[in-house]
Amino acid sequence: MLKFYFAFLLITSSSFSSFAQNDPDAKKVMDAFGIQVKNSKGIMANFTLKSITSKGKSNGSKSLTLAMRGEKYNLKQGATEIICDGKNVYNFDGNKTITKSAVEESSQTLSPQKLLAGTYDKDFTYKLVSSKGRYDEIEMTPLDKRKNFQKVNLFFSKGKRTLAKASILDKSNNITELIVNKINLKATVADALFVFNKANYPKDVEILD
Repeated sequence: MLKFYFAFLLITSSSFSSFAQNDPDAKKVMDAFGIQVKNSKGIMANFTLKSITSKGKSNGSKSLTLAMRGEKYNLKQGATEIICDGKNVYNFDGNKTITKSAVEESSQTLSPQKLLAGTYDKDFTYKLVSSKGRYDEIEMTPLDKRKNFQKVNLFFSKGKRTLAKASILDKSNNITELIVNKINLKATVADALFVFNKANYPKDVEILD
């Protein structure tokens, strides 16, 4: 689920110019941030993930940190960690299991690699639904109704032209919010963050591939 929710934040890092032509005003907003991400040599960010039930009850929150450069990324949430070296993805469950898969094997997930390559450019319709206050709000709806979510709303700050929040509504009317606490699009990111090293994990960890 960590990878699933995180991927929506990376939607904005793909080439929005290749999205189907829906709402040109929404496209301008997304392009303004997407270009910054594509031109970035390194990204460091931290987020808060909040879960809210269909009845409006909070299920708590979690903190996430991200380091990214090109098609490589390192994502952490508590003890769990996902490392992508550009060819393989290593998903540590925080206990004793690491799942290894090739980047191209994740054909059913919104991975950062695919989003950066713009391979999901025909999966959504989108429109600008509000420009009130500090944010431009864009609503994205999946064309494939079999997806386990109904829509994604992205909130972009008007001043910095960066993503501030993403709200995901699932089929059961539960909401997951991803709040961007801090993002640095000009960060210096160490190569070691994208290199999987088994020695960094428990001695009895099992690698499944």
